[in-house]
Amino acid sequence: MPELTVVVPAYAERENVLPLTAALEHALRGLDWEVIFVVDDALDGTEQLLRERAQEDRRVRCMHRIGRRGLASACIEGMLSSSAPFVAVIDADMQHDEGLLPALLDTLRKSDADIVVASRYMHGASTGQLAAGRVRVSRFASLVSRVLTKKLSDPMSGFFMVRRRFLEKVVRRLYGRGFKILLDLIAAARGDVRIAELPYSMRSRSHGESKLGVRVIAEFFMLILYHLFGRVVPARFFLFAAVGIVGLGVHLAVLTAMYSATRGQFLASQALATLAAMTSNFFLNNAFTYGDRRLRGSKLWRGLISFYVACGVGALINLALADWLFLRSMSYWAAGLIGAAVAAFWNFLTTASLTWGGSEPMTNKARTR
Repeated sequence: MPELTVVVPAYAERENVLPLTAALEHALRGLDWEVIFVVDDALDGTEQLLRERAQEDRRVRCMHRIGRRGLASACIEGMLSSSAPFVAVIDADMQHDEGLLPALLDTLRKSDADIVVASRYMHGASTGQLAAGRVRVSRFASLVSRVLTKKLSDPMSGFFMVRRRFLEKVVRRLYGRGFKILLDLIAAARGDVRIAELPYSMRSRSHGESKLGVRVIAEFFMLILYHLFGRVVPARFFLFAAVGIVGLGVHLAVLTAMYSATRGQFLASQALATLAAMTSNFFLNNAFTYGDRRLRGSKLWRGLISFYVACGVGALINLALADWLFLRSMSYWAAGLIGAAVAAFWNFLTTASLTWGGSEPMTNKARTR
């Protein structure tokens, strides 16, 4: 059994995985270690390169995931597939300094820390040549994450090492989606965690592309909401509701334009505006709220029809409930608000199962070597 497992989530990182393997071999010389690359299928041959390397070095393992993506879930699967007492996570893009791994391990060996984090923002550390915009986004996310943890200078770090016994204690409380596994681990501990930090200087990416995008940002806020409210209201509901607010804007814009174009034909304008809002809501939810279950191809259009049906029923519930409350002397605004809220929960619950329920990530199709 190796003392240390290094877990490397990888998506479209073909040019980086072999240089990283060589760098790990140099940095960890004299230690008992292994590396597990968790490769989300990008059809670029990354997994084949790693299988060939694994034939030459038994310390190299490849877990190939088909039909699902996500850094956090990749890290969790990789960590759980190891039996080592210490587990590190490092990005495949070679922006992290693998030379710090022995120091991270030594810190865990000699202290009572549960996690030791490589920080870009403490004294002696640096973000290197990371673009100024990316640094601002990272610092803003770190500020927001203070609602979950005040113990870290760099809660957005993707480079850290954890004790196995701590991982096993919190793993069933993890959100497990998105791209910020460190924050997820610490938030799942609910304050019962000992943290150490070491400084490092981030390097520039030589190959591949950054995965930062709108979906990454949306998943970050869902992670925050999950740990704040997830035991009461599903975290996805908040993003679903936010998309609904955008849909309201689409509805009003189309209604205004069509009412003017048809010279006062309200019913036709309202019908087109409703259809436009539901359509925009479906595609936004498919991209962000259910990005990890995203519908594609023929499933996309079947999903759109089922979304129309579910939300159509929700609209009828809204009207019927609001009218019933209004007739029983409730104020019009309160009746309307309650009707809209109940319809929103209906739409969320029914579309979660009817539209996206059949497209759960394929948890039983990981290939390991």
